[in-house]
Amino acid sequence: MFTETFLPATDGVVTRLRHTVEELGGMGDEILVFAPSGGPESYAGARVYGVPGVPFPPYPEKKLCPPHPGVGRALRSFRPDLVHAVNPVVLGAGGVYYARRYGVPLVASYHTKLTAYARHYGLGFAEWLGRAQLKALHNRATVNLCNSEADSDELLRWGVKRVRVWPHGVDSRGFRPGRASGAWRAKLSGGNPEDKILLSVGRLAPEKDLGRLKAVLEGIPGTRLAIVGDGPARRTLERAFAGTPTVFTGFLHGEELAAAYASSDVFLFPSTTDTLGLAMVEALASGVPVVASRSGASREVVDDGRSGLLYEAGCARSLVGSVRRLVAEPGTREAMGKVGRAAAERRDWGTSARALRRYYEVARRLEASCPSPARSSPTDSGAASSC
Repeated sequence: MFTETFLPATDGVVTRLRHTVEELGGMGDEILVFAPSGGPESYAGARVYGVPGVPFPPYPEKKLCPPHPGVGRALRSFRPDLVHAVNPVVLGAGGVYYARRYGVPLVASYHTKLTAYARHYGLGFAEWLGRAQLKALHNRATVNLCNSEADSDELLRWGVKRVRVWPHGVDSRGFRPGRASGAWRAKLSGGNPEDKILLSVGRLAPEKDLGRLKAVLEGIPGTRLAIVGDGPARRTLERAFAGTPTVFTGFLHGEELAAAYASSDVFLFPSTTDTLGLAMVEALASGVPVVASRSGASREVVDDGRSGLLYEAGCARSLVGSVRRLVAEPGTREAMGKVGRAAAERRDWGTSARALRRYYEVARRLEASCPSPARSSPTDSGAASSC
């Protein structure tokens, strides 16, 4: 596996990869992970090869890892049956290169709307370049994976081929309604647990549109907002929410994160750029209804009117109205929480990993039956397209 992000980073991609490595290792697979340096040397039995990198200026927490000779040596020694490039950009592009060089099947997975993020960081001019690179890298893969049908449709529109949906999972034993506590309600509400607690969990970055949540606090008395996470926009958000009933907790993990979810009343997810929105799934597993912007990922996670409410993206009135309904109707909150919990119980990381493993086998069969784009030379375009 080649990934642009891994431990100690905290985000949805890392969460998915952690559980995937755990599950695949439990099935007997041997895994080598190439990731930015600074993390653990191993995880769940898998060796982690740290690749030196430089911070990405708009987002210093992320590292760009250029080619490194040690990667090729480690890969030759490992002798993989398959390469999985996760979000191939820089380090992942190395995975694409080595899969072609060593003639093994390549699976590439799409997890982050990097081209959309460019606009939020004042790099709109790079959007079309990023899309062209994404298409070029993914079209060398034997199989391409994404998180949702909406993402599949988008990739196909861009010209990416051989796209399949990789179903997500959730730790429904760790995230569950029973984690709720009065102590955590007090923490999340700044000592006012009797008020309605609105929760947001995730990376604090411009593309998450968290500033829109201020309208909810201004429009609905008796509500308090807890923002869990950290990131480059934290200071900006703290200034924007100064004087409002908002608590910034920083990152939470494990039982603390599970308790934060379960101890809240409504989960808010304003982002329109996420390919999955794993935090929404964790909230549903915790029995908390979700209010999310009507976007590709949200439509496939939230059953509108049953496990939560979808509001019109960019419309403060629609957002406030959706939250107001749940705040005012405890019976509706409870009913939606039960539906969401039931839906989450049908998703687990074992099922997700088994689906991934089936895609691996598909890639191996395809590679055996005809050369994939990952192995084709520029003169083999006809043979590649027929596959």
